[in-house]
Amino acid sequence: MALYPSPEEGWQIYSSAQDADGKCLCTVVAPAQNMCNRDPRSRQLRQLMEKVQNITQSMEVLDLRTYRDLQYVRNTESLMKTVDGKLKTASDNPRSLNPKSFQELKDKVTQLLPLLPVLEQYKTDARQISRLREEVRNLSLVLMAIQEEMGAYDYEELRHRVLLLETRLHSCMQKLGCGRLTGVSNPITIRASGSRFGSWMTDTMIPSSDNRVWSMDGYYKGRRVLEYRTLNDFTKGQNFVQHLLPHPWAGTGHVVFNGSLYYNKYQSNIIIKYHFRSRSVLVQRSLSGAGYNNTFPYSWGGSSDIDLMADETGLWAIYTTIPNAGNIVISRLEPQSLEVLQTWDTGFPKRSAGESFMICGTLYVTNSHLAGAKIYFAYYTNTSSYEYTDIPFHNQYSHISMMDYNPRERVLYTWNNGHQVLYNVTLFQVINTAGD
Repeated sequence: MALYPSPEEGWQIYSSAQDADGKCLCTVVAPAQNMCNRDPRSRQLRQLMEKVQNITQSMEVLDLRTYRDLQYVRNTESLMKTVDGKLKTASDNPRSLNPKSFQELKDKVTQLLPLLPVLEQYKTDARQISRLREEVRNLSLVLMAIQEEMGAYDYEELRHRVLLLETRLHSCMQKLGCGRLTGVSNPITIRASGSRFGSWMTDTMIPSSDNRVWSMDGYYKGRRVLEYRTLNDFTKGQNFVQHLLPHPWAGTGHVVFNGSLYYNKYQSNIIIKYHFRSRSVLVQRSLSGAGYNNTFPYSWGGSSDIDLMADETGLWAIYTTIPNAGNIVISRLEPQSLEVLQTWDTGFPKRSAGESFMICGTLYVTNSHLAGAKIYFAYYTNTSSYEYTDIPFHNQYSHISMMDYNPRERVLYTWNNGHQVLYNVTLFQVINTAGD
């Protein structure tokens, strides 16, 4: 007699019967389709964490926008006082308002017109803050309910439980399969600072509780990496430490994975793994045959020959070689040794690509780095096949020099003409079955 795990353990029995010999025949699906949602504590905590993350990000954006708008209002305060004084004078003595004075007053009022959309944005932000206040109130109630359900745990025990739940969730997501990109939306400008070209990133390791943000200005010969404690610190440009790399970088295709920075060494096809905590190079290895020093860059140039990135499935290098005739090559790398595990030739010319990024083992390529660009091409490493796509995204600052996907946050990080911008992505979930 065969024993099967219960539905609570992830198996779902659809039917059962006996054959002519009396043997038990069962039709099952494993894991159950709602396995990830069976544990109410896991589901509630995950939803709570997502809401907290969304609210925190919204509050940071509102804080940044409010700060800038307030500065504008303060700058126009003296102008408003001048206009108010002239209006009082004209009201007390209408004869004093000659054509010249009237024109001056009209010009002053015209200068105040840009203040109207700022005030309108204040009203919108006020409504948003009201909604966020309601969200926080609801979160407090949910947190109290979870606390009553789980009992009184100390912080370390609760943190350990959350990490275990995150690990279980990630394992479950891997069993359920990955997704294909169907849309890019809701760009959020986090900061407008730094040079025209550069890169910024957070750790792409899943799961991870590391909230640090790293920023690297410029695309060649740079050695200075700024490390911020949080996204809020990065937005405000405060509370950072500096790392001085032992070797300069080339391009903007850097990635942080599991506490280490992976980057292309200047004027070479060498990849370097720099560990932030020990401030040392752990390993460096040549990417055999890869072009460098603007031999095979993206359409915008910038020594972007070698682009390193990470997704749900691991660490990747995007580049090209002379034997590949300038077409994009994808190589999966072993994170510890930087050995090439497998390579694919996409057949897509790299100089015709604006930027590219990996999601769930699929390379997505844009057809330009300028305004009007679209995600134009997708190469699927799991099937070694490709297709042409038509996924638009709003390139609001007209010159993208870095675009990378973060699988932990499921957003695109971009450096757009000196602006650091986040894009939300929409994925179509593909369910893997036992026959795949």
